[in-house]
Amino acid sequence: MMKHHFLAVAIAIFGQTAVAQDETHYTFDGSFEDAAFSLESAIIGRGLVIDYRSHTGEMLNRTQADIEGAIPLYDAADIFVFCSAVLSRKMMEADPLNIAHCPYGIYVADREGEVTIGYRNYPEGPMQEVQAFLDDIAREAIGE
Repeated sequence: MMKHHFLAVAIAIFGQTAVAQDETHYTFDGSFEDAAFSLESAIIGRGLVIDYRSHTGEMLNRTQADIEGAIPLYDAADIFVFCSAVLSRKMMEADPLNIAHCPYGIYVADREGEVTIGYRNYPEGPMQEVQAFLDDIAREAIGE
């Protein structure tokens, strides 16, 4: 019995660690609106077009009452969705299945006054170039 308990605890701990490693985020020193503007500017400043701005926080807040037991998650949260034709072509020439990672997204979220900018991490190999690209944009948006 003790052995099974240890295994369950180990799975829970390692499972949480893996989830925590699936994204990278940075704290923004300022308001949600300023962070969103800064991120948008960093993306557009690279000559990219934002395909869509998902107002995920608004959707979650709007539907919270419809889901039993739902708790508030964000004061505000948006995801900026965009692509780089040059970088995407390079990734898909390396492996056509890399289409699964396109388009790219960087989020801005405000939880209880802590504003963060972040993105999903990508697998080892060619997609690390995309991850470095997203990291450059996120860092520029936070002022680094």
